[in-house]
Amino acid sequence: MMSRAAEITAIVVSFDSAAVLPACLAALAAEGVPAIVVDNASGDGSAEIAERAGATVLRNARNEGYGRGNNRGVRAATTPFVLIVNPDLEIAPGAVAALLAAAEAYPDAAALAPRIIEPSGRVFLQPRSLLSPPHLNLPGRMVLPEGDACLPFLSGACLLLRREVFLGLGGFDPAIFLFYEDDDLCRRLRDADHALVHVDAASARHGRGRSTAPSPQRRFTARWHLAWSEYHVRRAYGLPLPGLGPIATNLLKAAGYGLIAKRDKMMAHAGSAAGALAARRGQSALARQGLDTAPEQGGEAS
Repeated sequence: MMSRAAEITAIVVSFDSAAVLPACLAALAAEGVPAIVVDNASGDGSAEIAERAGATVLRNARNEGYGRGNNRGVRAATTPFVLIVNPDLEIAPGAVAALLAAAEAYPDAAALAPRIIEPSGRVFLQPRSLLSPPHLNLPGRMVLPEGDACLPFLSGACLLLRREVFLGLGGFDPAIFLFYEDDDLCRRLRDADHALVHVDAASARHGRGRSTAPSPQRRFTARWHLAWSEYHVRRAYGLPLPGLGPIATNLLKAAGYGLIAKRDKMMAHAGSAAGALAARRGQSALARQGLDTAPEQGGEAS
């Protein structure tokens, strides 16, 4: 296949993603798409796997998080388009060509996404979002678009972006370590009068949640950031903050699961409560990760 190196660069942020990274990079290579892998200080050889696969590797000295990692990768790219790709996602044959064709057909679209297919075969589509207009957040079953469609939200698992637009808006919010980065980006793109397009002719298979091997501590951390980031974006857009009820519920559930030795669930609910409490106290997500005094990294590739 003809190389698309002059048009598009894939950005893959890895953190202990050795189990899924080879298939992700192989699918991109089959489409002629060069990849920049931003490795968030993995301990499982992810960076070395990416190098052997022919990717350009940017090594972070510590885990910078999803959005900050992608920001570094996009800044290092030089192509007009970048393709944000989760390491547990495999782009389908012909999908990149379909996305680029749609970008040419819809010049007002700054972000375009393929149909994302989960292991069960279900198409993941989430046009509703905390940051979508209320009239678009209607309850009920979501109907898959028949053909291309403008949506208020696109998943950051696989996202084609016009690089200059992305950088002009400041990239992903660097205050967020994990979660709601794509919601926030889509909201800012819409507010700047850019369209978000779901491209029916493009597809990708997504492992969803398999980018990093699970553990109770990682569940705690993920749920901590999920709760914290919700508070952060609510404050950013003037939305009402959650009450104390969910915190109390999560604490009770954590205690209950602890009593019956369900450690994974205990840690998940404890993380949700801790993240919400930290957000209410004004603690930053970056401070929790030891990144509060560290600017987003640039640096050399290997």
